[in-house]
Amino acid sequence: MSKVFVVGGGAAGMLAAITAARNGHKVILFEKNEKLGKKLFITGKGRCNLTNACDKDTFFSQVVTNPKFLFKAYHTFSNYDAMDFFEQLGLALKTERGMRVFPESDKSSDVIAALKRELERQSVSIRYQSQVEELVVKDGSFYGLRIKGASEALTGDAVIIATGGLSYPVTGSSGDGYRFAKSLGHSVTDLSPSLVPLHTKESFVRDLMGLSLKNIEITVTSGQKQVYHDFGELLFTHFGVSGPVILSASSYIQPYIGKQDPLKLCIDLKPALSEEQLDARILRDFEEFKNKQFKNSLDHLLPNKLIDVIIRLSLIDSEKKVNSITKEERLRLVHVLKHFTLQITRLADYNQAVITKGGINVKEINPSTMESKLVSRVYFAGEVLDLDALTGGFNLQIAWSTAYLAGLSI
Repeated sequence: MSKVFVVGGGAAGMLAAITAARNGHKVILFEKNEKLGKKLFITGKGRCNLTNACDKDTFFSQVVTNPKFLFKAYHTFSNYDAMDFFEQLGLALKTERGMRVFPESDKSSDVIAALKRELERQSVSIRYQSQVEELVVKDGSFYGLRIKGASEALTGDAVIIATGGLSYPVTGSSGDGYRFAKSLGHSVTDLSPSLVPLHTKESFVRDLMGLSLKNIEITVTSGQKQVYHDFGELLFTHFGVSGPVILSASSYIQPYIGKQDPLKLCIDLKPALSEEQLDARILRDFEEFKNKQFKNSLDHLLPNKLIDVIIRLSLIDSEKKVNSITKEERLRLVHVLKHFTLQITRLADYNQAVITKGGINVKEINPSTMESKLVSRVYFAGEVLDLDALTGGFNLQIAWSTAYLAGLSI
């Protein structure tokens, strides 16, 4: 029976440990926190969107970085396999809008509890508050690891590095896996926060804080180049914008931030209507409110919080009577509603990032096993790799798939 070490007790680490143990290995799991799954606990706002029930083509369309590398891992342990796995552990699941899969209880703690019970059932030894300081290699192969505060290295036959990235540092994510990888000669691609809110230049966003807009369309441009385009839900914050459509956009725009061309976010507040249709709609409202002031004529068209800002951007006098608004002014209002534009200044930091973009260069990892091509018997799984996807349970599925393949391949 070989001795397998797993470093990191998050989503990938727990599943890798279970899989290795099910395949007859003696497994020791090292977690530097006092409990397992700290980041898993806060995912999906504490509900844990653990995978997505979409088909294979849709799944890969949502993987932003290195989707081809993931083929073998996905086919070995797909989203359907993940759902079966959790149901076999006694966790009831449900599927919601966008094919997002959650525990029926809406409690991430139930996902962690199910994994922990299986770790115990498979006799995995869990060492809490054990921080791995370094990996020991002999003759190009894994030999052991050193724990902080221990005088001697622990020897083992293989190791799975599942330490996560840099996102949500409050959960203990500090980039240990990148350090281990570099010490073995691996390269790490540029790291940045991803699936993260955006900071914008305009001060008026503070007035809109807390306002959520559904069914809007966004386009992000850098100079003349369209960087991202999508339809969905957006939330204004005190520093800019957030919400599902914005988090997805953040996965694509990082390379353009800080470049010479400003990064513009254009929001179409009424994407279901053409400019002509929207003008006709406004004309009908103006007819109804013809004796009112302009500031009191937009209640049917816009949420209350947005009205003052739109009036300011339209450059129409808020006190002006509706029946005296000119066609030119009205068309200016239409343009503002179809092209509500903000300048993106930066991404929010790792404290608000769902995931880390970048990671261990996958060209140096065997996609059929998750083993290092540089040092034998060293495996990697989860967010520490240069793999990322959009929101909707796809990033956790990357963790499950790569962890299962690593645990299986030893």
